[in-house]
Amino acid sequence: MIVTERNTENPKKRILLVDDEIAILKLLEFILKKDYELVIKNNGFDALTWLDSGNIPDLIISDMEMPYFDGAEFVKSLKVSGYFRDVPVIVLSGSETLENIKTKIPYEINGLMSKPFNPSILKDKIKIILN
Repeated sequence: MIVTERNTENPKKRILLVDDEIAILKLLEFILKKDYELVIKNNGFDALTWLDSGNIPDLIISDMEMPYFDGAEFVKSLKVSGYFRDVPVIVLSGSETLENIKTKIPYEINGLMSKPFNPSILKDKIKIILN
């Protein structure tokens, strides 16, 4: 794997957003684009393809329910990987209970939030994780 270089002109932290809901991605983009470099993917498969191309974000925010490769499978792939296991992950879910997510993802993650989420709380959580 070849690790791609960061844009040295843009020292912002890079966040990978993974969700199949366009409205959620637009909301996340709106609240985060000022402070972070964002990479947006619509499913776990596309996100893993981007990661396997040598990209390592500072944080990943992933939906739980997605087509092709759901959030639990995506996080499992990250956490068993030698390259991505230490990348912090926040999981968002619109229908699953937080307890159910914890059983489906038996790996350390850095945050669980229910949809709809409070943008201020999410931004605070991101700041804590990245600092």
